[in-house]
Amino acid sequence: MFWKGLKVILMTLILSSFFQCAAKKGGEVEVLHWWTSGGEAASVKVLKDLLEKEGFGWKDFAVAGGGGDNAMTVLKSRAVAGNPPTAAQVKGPQIQLWAKEGFLENLDEVAATEKWDEKIPKVIADIMKYEGHYVAVPVNVHRINWMWVNPEVFKKAGAKIPTTWAEFEESAKKIQKAGLIPVAWGGQPWQEATVFETIVAGVGGTDFYKKTMVEADPAAINSPTMIKCLETLKMIKKYTDKGAPGRDWNLATAMVIKGEAGMQFMGDWAKGEFTAAGKKPGTDYIAVPAPQTDKQFLFNVDSFIMFKVKNPKDKEAEKAMARLILQPTFQEVFNVNKGSIPVVTGMPEDPFDDVARRSMKDFVESAKSGGLVPSMAHEMAVMPAIRGAILDVVTSFYNSDMSAKDAAAKMADAVKAAK
Repeated sequence: MFWKGLKVILMTLILSSFFQCAAKKGGEVEVLHWWTSGGEAASVKVLKDLLEKEGFGWKDFAVAGGGGDNAMTVLKSRAVAGNPPTAAQVKGPQIQLWAKEGFLENLDEVAATEKWDEKIPKVIADIMKYEGHYVAVPVNVHRINWMWVNPEVFKKAGAKIPTTWAEFEESAKKIQKAGLIPVAWGGQPWQEATVFETIVAGVGGTDFYKKTMVEADPAAINSPTMIKCLETLKMIKKYTDKGAPGRDWNLATAMVIKGEAGMQFMGDWAKGEFTAAGKKPGTDYIAVPAPQTDKQFLFNVDSFIMFKVKNPKDKEAEKAMARLILQPTFQEVFNVNKGSIPVVTGMPEDPFDDVARRSMKDFVESAKSGGLVPSMAHEMAVMPAIRGAILDVVTSFYNSDMSAKDAAAKMADAVKAAK
């Protein structure tokens, strides 16, 4: 029995070694990303498995931190040292910055073969290109302006799910009076900015959002409308708990899942946490657009930039990764797990739940109406320096006694200096 067991162990080790060598012979990709929570980790594993099935290796380079700021710091140090990973999770205007520096691989060959221009909406394809050439691959589309609700908490408090910020405060007071936490809050700059830009869209409207969060117009930022937006942000703080500072977004989501808190303002990656916990939309939780943003779609597109690699086999692995990302198998499984919607148009809706189907519908309708706008907080709208200036002021304002009037003026000055 002992020898039989030893033979099994030896055979397992031999086979493991064989498969590792096979993967190495087929080339390898080192992938930097920040998908480390339950739903996110399950999603990225889908791509890893598909790539390994084709005989390529996957070296995972995960850097924790939901907003990706930590990952960007690591990536810059690796690139400056002349040792960048094969692929990295980078998005929005930052794609152009990396391409301008000459770091990125031209993916036109893969794009032409796979007909990316036909599969990807132009507004997104343009972000993936530099001087007309593909240098990045979009993975999905996230809606930022969701509100995640635990209906049992609202029922216990006798509160109504709000559609306006005035209704929000009424409901929040009732939930607080019932001894529960109205809002699950993660006190990190990117999370505070996520709620802030959602308020800007709802309180200010789409045109005001574009002026301030996309065009970064100092005159529009230093205005009575922005003061009202900032006052709304500070109002929410009264309905959060003392443990909020520094809390990761997925831990805040867990508070809603467990019934400790009534609601959370977060993008639809939060749905991946509800799914991983076995919760069903419409029953265990409700997802609706944040107050006053029913006709708007603040979008965030996850994407991978591909760095130039010297090893021909690793280059083949890189091309395979780019190809697999936009194929139906990955698009379906990844987005069902992640809570996002496919970036490829015309995908069947059957595998997706009601939240995703609404998101797919609203994405198309908002594109027609003009309500489809890029997220500032999630690096889709402005250059990093401007985003950093806005986030610094938002965080400083939210965590101090600074007045909304002073914050609006300070933000306008900071944006002007960053341009």
